[in-house]
Amino acid sequence: MSKTILALLDPNCVLLNCSYSQAEEVISAVGMKLFEEGYVRDTFIQAAIDREKQLPTGLPLAGGINAAIPHTEIEHVIKPALGMATLKTPVDFQNMVLPEEPVPIRLVFLLALEKPKAQIEMLQEIASVLQNSDLVAELLNQNTFEGIIKVLEQG
Repeated sequence: MSKTILALLDPNCVLLNCSYSQAEEVISAVGMKLFEEGYVRDTFIQAAIDREKQLPTGLPLAGGINAAIPHTEIEHVIKPALGMATLKTPVDFQNMVLPEEPVPIRLVFLLALEKPKAQIEMLQEIASVLQNSDLVAELLNQNTFEGIIKVLEQG
């Protein structure tokens, strides 16, 4: 499972046990890593923040640890990659289904994909990971990129 996630997750774009106070800070931090590694254009971060305000991606999950999957339009992406952050304390993102409702998030996957079809497939793959609350909890317990990979390989 998680083959595409494993292929696109860049160790330099995975931030573990971070502390931020706002959703925009998380998107900016991971987005900056994607930019520094040459995956996205300089317009990507602001575009992802703007899209998150219009179309929130906060997902309340079973197990009490919630996730968000911010992303933006393909024109802001140079080549495909996936960034990720685990958060020490929850940061509020707005609910994907009920946008007026905040969701405390501890796991963020930031998608940088250059094909619309790839976005849909990646969202489905991430959704399957997020449906396993034990797997989500294990991801948050990892302190290394290698640990993250092992958990995803087991999933």
